[in-house]
Amino acid sequence: MTADKRRERLRFRSWHRGTREMDLLLGSFADQHLAGFTSAQLGQYEALLELSDPDLYNWITGKETVSPEHDSDVMRKLCKHRFKDKRAV
Repeated sequence: MTADKRRERLRFRSWHRGTREMDLLLGSFADQHLAGFTSAQLGQYEALLELSDPDLYNWITGKETVSPEHDSDVMRKLCKHRFKDKRAV
């Protein structure tokens, strides 16, 4: 699979998580960051998308500490990311 196709699939998965909160957080993160990710970072992000929404949400919001096996540069970027509604004036 080409890197562009992989990014396209990851972007789709990010916007279709199942809960609106996670769709907005992960979808906007994917839109902002996937284009600049290396192959290794795409792999890290792909692994994060395999995790449950409650775990990811709690880590992103700081309610829980990120588990050591998922503490990566991609996860740290995700924790710093803030959704900004493009429709807001």
